[in-house]
Amino acid sequence: MSSNPPSNPPAAEPVVPANSAAQPVPSSTGTVTTPTGSIRRPKTGGLAKGDAVPGVAKNDPILVIDDVTRRFGGLTAVDVEHLEIPRNAITALIGPNGAGKTTLFNLLCGFDKPNSGTWSFDGKNLSGIPSFKVARMGQVRTFQLTKALSLLTVLENMKLGATAQKGESLWASIVPAIWRKQDNDIEDKAMELLARFKLDAKSDDYAASLSGGQRKLLEMARALMSDPTLVMLDEPMAGVNPALTESLLDHILDLKDLGMTVLFVEHDMHMVRHIADWVVVMAEGKVVAEGPPDTVMQDPAVVDAYLGSHQDVDLGVVTGRVAGELDASAEELLEEIKEAEEASIAEAEEENK
Repeated sequence: MSSNPPSNPPAAEPVVPANSAAQPVPSSTGTVTTPTGSIRRPKTGGLAKGDAVPGVAKNDPILVIDDVTRRFGGLTAVDVEHLEIPRNAITALIGPNGAGKTTLFNLLCGFDKPNSGTWSFDGKNLSGIPSFKVARMGQVRTFQLTKALSLLTVLENMKLGATAQKGESLWASIVPAIWRKQDNDIEDKAMELLARFKLDAKSDDYAASLSGGQRKLLEMARALMSDPTLVMLDEPMAGVNPALTESLLDHILDLKDLGMTVLFVEHDMHMVRHIADWVVVMAEGKVVAEGPPDTVMQDPAVVDAYLGSHQDVDLGVVTGRVAGELDASAEELLEEIKEAEEASIAEAEEENK
């Protein structure tokens, strides 16, 4: 999916304090729900202790990352010196393709191991913790390519998301009296979530029959079966029919209203500007900017990350194909090209020795 450069931001949205949230409504089965809708909701402000710069401390961070690196051969995919994710807010992780966003997700969730660094979730060190234990601690994620089990029904997929199921024990599984009540409660909770995500009519259908957007909804709903504290969404809008986009946006906003923290990767800048309280920008594995959406979208480092630091230079003039005068930026680009050529020649000569 191609990355779109940031555009001029709209008028600032209303801001509410970090500890403020919409009042959820208890349901008949004990879980908490909020109605979805297209009404624009206020942003959460007051998240950072200082100026919006890379690595700024947050007032109440839920996730703290220090000196995390991941290298693949000679390529450094992730090199995050310090990053804090604010609690009870929606944080967007953006950047061009290859910036290291999904790799960072994989590291934080235990799906990959870093070359160095530590990180903590809710005050607990997660370094070296496997992914299934991370999920049990309340940090769950979805995937850019959905992981629904195609040959199970939608309801069966949902029930897999519940934790501490008594029937998972070999000996208890052969005595239905031990687990039947809990299984009924899990099914009720699953059906309630499916109704909230408008998938209840599909509960008995195989997951393979769902559209791409419906699978995204199923994966998000299944993540909520474990009552998480932090929900991490990897490109939730990728491949989704525009007709489902608004529904997905509302469901993400609902997560914050329910008291959860959301961290999501996304390329759609309109979506980011609409729902994110805080934005973190990555480029070449590093955090190059962070702050409120309206501020970040105007940051020169963000423009450079998406378009390149010499996006205003006429390459025709630089290469001599078009007549024109070289300005300071063009001269700087020529110098960088010359240095790159010299470094490449030196490297080739070293290899031939």
